[in-house]
Amino acid sequence: MDSVVWVVALGAIAAGFVQGLSGFGFGMVAMSFWAWTLDPRLAAVLTVCGALTGQLVAAATVRRGFDRVRLLPFVLGGLAGIPLGVAVLPRLDMDAFKLVLCTLLVLWCPAMLMAKQLPRITRGGRVADAVVGLAGGVMGGLGGFTGVLPTLWCTLRGMDKDVQRAIIQNFNLAMLLVTFVTYLAAGLVTRQALPLLAIVVPAMLVPALLGARLYRGISEVRFWQIVLGMLTLSGVRCWWRVCRRCWGGWGRCNAHPLIAASALWISGGA
Repeated sequence: MDSVVWVVALGAIAAGFVQGLSGFGFGMVAMSFWAWTLDPRLAAVLTVCGALTGQLVAAATVRRGFDRVRLLPFVLGGLAGIPLGVAVLPRLDMDAFKLVLCTLLVLWCPAMLMAKQLPRITRGGRVADAVVGLAGGVMGGLGGFTGVLPTLWCTLRGMDKDVQRAIIQNFNLAMLLVTFVTYLAAGLVTRQALPLLAIVVPAMLVPALLGARLYRGISEVRFWQIVLGMLTLSGVRCWWRVCRRCWGGWGRCNAHPLIAASALWISGGA
């Protein structure tokens, strides 16, 4: 039990700092610590609670306005996606999900980070924003990953850091609040989760405040470098853990055989 407590606390500290700095990312960072120690549904509850706490801290310390016109399509799409994610969560092959998501981050984020000029997507309008919000809502229901895809999308839209921060921060706050209420209604917040929730919330508060303070003092270029760099590192850590689970053979990996075979081949195990 002591080892679980330490893993939960360390994950909350690291994820709290990342979220305070970037306005998102608690889920990806926390899951890279918790996914191989905790039951997936318990990890999802802790992640959503910690991420929601971080968003409340950010709302009080990093105020970047409220653009209802830009935000509304993301929120409407996200609200439609949350029930889908919650419904899928008990049936989800978490190894396959994490491997696909982390491979996307490992390949896409460095390409964006190293590009001299990122591609700009100007088509699609509010419909495209709503579709991305839907994807963010589904991922939020699966475990609090609300901000990953909307952040990448806003980057490709060419938004500056304050506009993006306003959209992602308010979107995440709305999605995580609805997700946590849905978890409560679905009975996913159990007695087993309460002692660990009591560790997550205080452990991530100070790091989140430090991250939010650092955000106010960095340039836009440095902001993009930090955000994309953290996404890449989170993806690498999560991807490597999936590969290590598959290293010892099919019996130790819950992923679909094709996914497991890909992980083994990538990690040098085949």
